[in-house]
Amino acid sequence: MRISNIVTLAALGLVGSFTWAAEPIDQDQAIRQSLKSIDPKIKIEAIAESPLTGVFEVHLQGGRVLYSSADGQYMLQGFLYQFKNGQALNLTEQVKSKAIAKEINAVPLSEMVVFAAKEPKTHITVFTDTDCGYCQKLHREVPELNRLGVDVRYMAFPRQGLASHGYNGLVSVWCAKDRQAAMTEAKSRKELPPGTCENPVAKQYELGQLIGIDGTPAIVLANGELIPGYRPAPELAKLALEAK
Repeated sequence: MRISNIVTLAALGLVGSFTWAAEPIDQDQAIRQSLKSIDPKIKIEAIAESPLTGVFEVHLQGGRVLYSSADGQYMLQGFLYQFKNGQALNLTEQVKSKAIAKEINAVPLSEMVVFAAKEPKTHITVFTDTDCGYCQKLHREVPELNRLGVDVRYMAFPRQGLASHGYNGLVSVWCAKDRQAAMTEAKSRKELPPGTCENPVAKQYELGQLIGIDGTPAIVLANGELIPGYRPAPELAKLALEAK
């Protein structure tokens, strides 16, 4: 049974069937044992106390978060909010954003296609597919984003998978001598020469899936906040500058 099935079982209190003695519980071990009993391959990044007494945050690879009882027998997935000064703060999304930012920041800029602003104030990372209409629309607004002080960093996400026309187009971009020019040509619906080089397209596609991307464009702000879909340049620049 994979992680996608855990939430249903956890909500019914069916994760694990352990009997614990009266001595203090090793929460970390108990929670890991419960999850590993269902999915031995699950990657647990960290386990930490949550703001709720007796409830622990389980940080999974890619920014996913579960909440667990100390003994690991009860788990749930969802949003944890803190109501403060008349506002509802989504604490789960904050944790997820930090994890996504960490994943993105680990990718070298040399593996991205970067359109840099002359006077950069912040940056966005865009998972893109050259065949995607809204990706093409967003690309036409890159000069305006640059003018507003936003670096645009492209990563590859072929929506139809690694055997698609979009994948081949992205490989051609990453293998081109001038990646910026190739990206612009591809998003102008021009066919590029086939790419034959070692490239990070498949690796970036895998990363995108890991952090929850399922369509393009998918935009990650500097703080790790994930924005699905197209946004006009003025709106996107405002969000990016607020998140720097």
